[in-house]
Amino acid sequence: MLTKDTINTKFESYIHTQEDEQDLFGKVERLDNILKSGVLTGSEALGMVSLNKLNGSIKIKEKDGKIHDVIMLGSNSYLNIANNKRVVKASKKALEKFGIGMGAVSNYAGICDIHKELEQKIAKFYGTEDAIVFPSGYGANIGVITALCNNEDIIINDSANHASIFDGCELSRAKIKVYPHQNMAQLEKILDRIPDNIKGRLIITDGVFSMDGDIARLDKIVELAQKYNCKVMVDDAHGIGIVGKTGRGSSEYYGVQDKIDLNVGMLSKGPGGLGGYCASSRQVVQYLRLYARTYFFSTALPAPIAGGLVEVFNLFEKDRAGRKELLKKTDYLKNKLTSAGFQIGNSQSAIIPVMIYDENKLFRLYQELRQEGVYVNIVTYPAVRRKQCRLRLCVMKDLTYKELDKAVEIIVKKGKQYEII
Repeated sequence: MLTKDTINTKFESYIHTQEDEQDLFGKVERLDNILKSGVLTGSEALGMVSLNKLNGSIKIKEKDGKIHDVIMLGSNSYLNIANNKRVVKASKKALEKFGIGMGAVSNYAGICDIHKELEQKIAKFYGTEDAIVFPSGYGANIGVITALCNNEDIIINDSANHASIFDGCELSRAKIKVYPHQNMAQLEKILDRIPDNIKGRLIITDGVFSMDGDIARLDKIVELAQKYNCKVMVDDAHGIGIVGKTGRGSSEYYGVQDKIDLNVGMLSKGPGGLGGYCASSRQVVQYLRLYARTYFFSTALPAPIAGGLVEVFNLFEKDRAGRKELLKKTDYLKNKLTSAGFQIGNSQSAIIPVMIYDENKLFRLYQELRQEGVYVNIVTYPAVRRKQCRLRLCVMKDLTYKELDKAVEIIVKKGKQYEII
C-alpha cells in the first residue's frame, strides 16, 4: 500500500529495473503509481498545454482540464521574435512555396535555397567561413562532438555544461575530464596533465549557462586553449541575440570572436524557432556535413522554420530584435527580486535562478505559484544538485512592467510563506 510517507520520490529511483520486478516495464509501473498518489514530485506542471501564442500572459490548461491565465516566466523565447510580423511573413512565404516538411535528409534532396541562405546568414553573423544547420538543437551538440571526437581524443567540460554536451561526449567515446563550474585554475591543472601523445584536445563550455545565467570565462579559456594546443567549442544557446555589445553572444562579450573554433547555438531560444547550428571554417563544416550523424541521418529543418529564421538573423545583424528592451526588463526583475531578499546568483543574462535550497519547499512553491498565476521553471536533480535546487525565471521582451510587478508580488508572498525570504 502506497502512502505519502513510504513512497520514494527521487528521480533516480525509477531508472533501474528491480530484482523483484517481472520485466523491463516494472519501473514504468512504479513511476505511474507515485504520479497518481498525490505526492508532489515536481512534475505536476510538466506538459501544460498553452492555449494561445506566446505572450507575457497566456492561458494554459492544467492536467485536470482547468484553464487559467499565467504570467509567463518560463519561456526560452526571450525576444518573443517568433511573433514578429516580418518573421511570420517570411515563414508563411516559405510554407506556401515548400509546404510543411522537406521529406529528405539534408545531404539528399532535403534542403532548398532558404536553408543555404540561413547558413550564410549565420556564418556572416559570426564572421566565419561557413555554417551548418541541424534540425534540432540537441542534435547539433551530439552531431558536432561525435563527428569530431573519438576514443583517441580528450574533451574537457565545465561541470555546468548542458546535458546534450555530456551526452555527445559519452557517445563520442573520448576521454572526458570535468572541471568545477567556472574554475579556471582547475581547468589549467587538467590541461597541464594531458599526455603529450593525445593530440585531439577540445574544451567545451556553455556560453551562457542555462541553469545559472552566468557567462563562461571565454577570455581565460581561449588563453589556456592556445597555451595547451586545444580547440574551443562554445554552445551559446542562451547567449545568441542577447549578450554581447551587438548580441553576437558570449564570445563578443569578451571580444574573442575570432578565437572560438566551433560556434554552436540553438535556433529555439533567442531566435524563437527550431534547430541548431555550428559556425566554423569551411573545412570543418564540410567535414560535419559528411560525419555528423544527426545531420546526415535526420530530415532537414522544415522550410517555413528556415524561412522565418532567415528574417530573424536579418534582425540580429542590425541588432533590431529587441535585445536592449529585454535586458532593461531583466535588470528590473533582478533588482525587484534581490530587493525582496531572494538569492539569484551571478546571472548575466535573461536567465534568473531563484535559489530555494530545499526540494520540499521547491515542489510546493512551484505548484502554488502556477496556481496563483505565475509560470516558472523548476530546476532540481538531475539538472542540478538537490541542495542547489531553484526556480528558473526567464524574462521575455514582451512582458510588461505591470506583469513583472504582479509576478514579483506573488513570488514575494510565497517566498515569505515558505520562509525563503
